[in-house]
Amino acid sequence: MPFVDTNILVYSRDSSNPVKQARADEVLRVLWKKRTGQLSNQVLQEYYVTVTQNLKPGLAPAEARQDIRDLLAWGPKQVTASILESAWEIEDRWALSSWDSLIVASALDCGATTLLTEDMQDGLVIPSLEIMNPFSEQFDESRLHRF
Repeated sequence: MPFVDTNILVYSRDSSNPVKQARADEVLRVLWKKRTGQLSNQVLQEYYVTVTQNLKPGLAPAEARQDIRDLLAWGPKQVTASILESAWEIEDRWALSSWDSLIVASALDCGATTLLTEDMQDGLVIPSLEIMNPFSEQFDESRLHRF
């Protein structure tokens, strides 16, 4: 099952980049249809700040809040002490940022096999979690339908 990083959600709302917006929309459409999307509260918090404060044009807070209410159906992962410990181990071993390490630790804790993100090395496997960039030129769209 795939875990979705913040940038996928943000691009789905970013009209300034229609190519990435279309890809993000397709990824999310497949995940909703198959009921396989996973994420964390960290992702939802980052999404809210990014789309209301950084995105140009940004979303109204009410619109971003409704997006988050909808995504609550995915059962966002809470950060726990064990996830923090795992994130620190990942940060030390894989030299990822603390924020990215927390995303990876949350994805692993969910049992995700794929992490959909633009922010990490495409194809990297940590330890059983494959990082997949759906915006890369090498991305095989047929993989989406296998989730």
